[in-house]
Amino acid sequence: MSEHGWPGQRAQPVTLLVTGAGGQLGTDLLRVLSAVDGLQPVGVRRRELDITDRAAVEAALARVRPDVVLNAAGYTAVDAAESDEDTAHLVNAVAPGLLAAACARSGARLVHVSTDYVFAGEASTPYEVDAPTGPKSAYGRTKLAGEQAVRSALPGASWVVRTAWLYGETGGNFVKTIVRLERSHQTLDVVDDQRGAPTWSRDLARGLVDLARAVTGPAGGPAPGVYHGTNAGDTTWYGLARAVFAEIGADPDRVRPTGTDRFPRPAPRPAYSVLSGAAWRAAGLLPLPHWRAALHTAFAEVGPALRAA
Repeated sequence: MSEHGWPGQRAQPVTLLVTGAGGQLGTDLLRVLSAVDGLQPVGVRRRELDITDRAAVEAALARVRPDVVLNAAGYTAVDAAESDEDTAHLVNAVAPGLLAAACARSGARLVHVSTDYVFAGEASTPYEVDAPTGPKSAYGRTKLAGEQAVRSALPGASWVVRTAWLYGETGGNFVKTIVRLERSHQTLDVVDDQRGAPTWSRDLARGLVDLARAVTGPAGGPAPGVYHGTNAGDTTWYGLARAVFAEIGADPDRVRPTGTDRFPRPAPRPAYSVLSGAAWRAAGLLPLPHWRAALHTAFAEVGPALRAA
């Protein structure tokens, strides 16, 4: 049995279809899934499956016959979405609806990944799963529409998991950017008025796999609905940058706090996007580690990839 184990494991392997398999989260999902006994992961990249194509989605599910679809695909260029909302909507809203409808017809379950950007970012305490939404960016609007499409098409067999501030060894992210900038700048000014929960994509992948295992187990797992999956605790981008400096042996005092107004961007960023993990814990899912411990583990396990930015 793997590190995760699986009480009540079925005689036949559980097949999981991972969309967006070439991305940051998708890559880690496949790594985690490959280490779990009783699972048969099938990853598809964008060039292998256009999830905005209804016929292609139907054909993929007919071919793979998954028990669970893990949708890690998405349009994540937050600023570009402001001037290309139609494309973002197609990928983030229409495509998840197509996946959900195909799952409904085939009997598969769907775990769909969403974002903290569905909230306005004006809170001062962690957002619960049922807190009022109010996205202020095109990206957030399209992701919220995707959540709604999934829950509408597959209410009894879909789980929407919102996450935030992802970083990992694949692709670009804030942690890699800070590592790169440390080499070329004596000091760095980093915003200290946006607060969230930095989340290692490997930890989120483990959480999503635990969820997928649970919903295919004999007890049926957590009720379908919306959940929040992030590393525990919270900080600002400034706090995260200082922690990255510490991990690579640089002086954290070279990082200086500044305000969002110093770095105007096309898409507004939530000032506060900490997501409550209460529903996740109440469902019996293992909480993700604290963000600071996760960052240390990430550098210990995949440090060369993070440093190669």
